[in-house]
Amino acid sequence: MNQNILNSIISDKKEGKKRLALLLDPDKLALKDIAKKVDLIEKTKADFVLVGGSLLFTNVMDDFVSELKKHTSLPIILFPGSALQISNEADGILFLQLISGRNPEYLIGNQVIAAPLLKQTQLEVIATGYILIESGRETTASYISNTKPIPAHKPEIAMATALAGQYFGHQLVYLDGGSGALHPVPESLIEMVAKNVTIPVIVGGGIKNRFQLDAAYEAGADVVVIGTAFEDESFQI
Repeated sequence: MNQNILNSIISDKKEGKKRLALLLDPDKLALKDIAKKVDLIEKTKADFVLVGGSLLFTNVMDDFVSELKKHTSLPIILFPGSALQISNEADGILFLQLISGRNPEYLIGNQVIAAPLLKQTQLEVIATGYILIESGRETTASYISNTKPIPAHKPEIAMATALAGQYFGHQLVYLDGGSGALHPVPESLIEMVAKNVTIPVIVGGGIKNRFQLDAAYEAGADVVVIGTAFEDESFQI
């Protein structure tokens, strides 16, 4: 199976290169506005584009990704909120397992439904341990998944969870404050996770400015994801 995206992230980690990903939600960005948004993506010098969300009110995933590919050559990676958010038009998919929660539908249920569909695609499937971190208020991800995020002041729980994911065979770990997070994932928590796993660490949620971005990198994040702040164009690189 194609492993170009994963291999590039692993290679960058070994070389100490930090990467930026921008998250686009098809529910929040109209097809007609994609070209304009891609202009902003180019200005931020992003390395990847993630597409997805906790909900999907409009069934436009294929059209959305196809339109994106008309305007950018950056790798497009699906960040699915459910088994319905799969498109063969993308380059890869984060095959998420919500290991911070105890809801079986997000530990294995949705994954079983998605697996046969993914086998029929050419997507690069990247096994990802997904960990929700408390961010100051309930987010869509925690509400929809009916799970509690790990307390932000308990980095040891996040570390143990991430390490368990690595031992399970996850290729990436994603620490997420969730869409619309009030606060970013604490640096102390990122640092503890990054120092105890060998797989690349992705961090997202609540990052609103360059200071917070650099702080996440300094703490050990290999890839940082900007979503809400990029959507409302308040983030300046």
